[in-house]
Amino acid sequence: MRSAEVLVGWDFPTENLAETAPALRLIHIIGAGVEHLYPMDWVPEAVTVVNNKGAHANKAGDYGLMSVLMLHNHVPQLIENQKSGFWRSLYSTPIEGRTLLVIGVGSIGSAIARKANEQGLRVLGVTRHGAPVDGVDEMATTAELDTMLPRADFVFVSTPSTPETRNLLDRRRLGLMRRGAGIVNVGRADVIDYEALSEMLESGHLGGAILDVFDPEPLPSDSPLWKVKNLLVTPHVSADDGDSYAQITLDLVFANLRRYLAGEPLHNVVRTELGY
Repeated sequence: MRSAEVLVGWDFPTENLAETAPALRLIHIIGAGVEHLYPMDWVPEAVTVVNNKGAHANKAGDYGLMSVLMLHNHVPQLIENQKSGFWRSLYSTPIEGRTLLVIGVGSIGSAIARKANEQGLRVLGVTRHGAPVDGVDEMATTAELDTMLPRADFVFVSTPSTPETRNLLDRRRLGLMRRGAGIVNVGRADVIDYEALSEMLESGHLGGAILDVFDPEPLPSDSPLWKVKNLLVTPHVSADDGDSYAQITLDLVFANLRRYLAGEPLHNVVRTELGY
């Protein structure tokens, strides 16, 4: 380690890294999230951290569109009815014209925004800065979230876990959502109050939810989430691409290595003070 300039990995000891690897200049995290390494005050001043931002986007965008279409077509409720042998026709109109709110419009959020826009949905987006994003009809800052939630038929959450996003969708904010609205979470579990969400699904205030992220994972078999009405659980597969993810990762690593050796700006630089 003492002579290494570049470290590629996911999880590793961070204590006294400057002493352990004094020549280190670049760390490539082979995933999009870096919350497992936060707070990142361990990063030596001379070291740049990059991640796999964008590697998950296409697959997660497909999952997101699938989930929104499932919620719109009452699939969670249809599954509940099938389990109980209950025949009930649940109709829906074409999804065109409905409103999707994307919370966290990074690479994954942008992918679902584009795909939803192509289906004729009106797409709203929320980020820290609220800057314009292609495929998003209207952007807002996190400070404006309370005014955006009541406008959405569906909410798609794709934020990282940071001190700013933890419990972002608490009981109060979930209560601001339209009655019958649906929600999808592919970001991190601690962004949403799952207990409050469960209660609102059981009461009928919310029409359905599809969750792909949990704490802990795997989700214990005795977790009450397995039995919540109109809630679908998927085992953190929204962004998994068994065929090409390794190749995409290697492409990102070698592209940044070339830029590092050439003294050029690196891609996907992590803002260590923010944790993403």
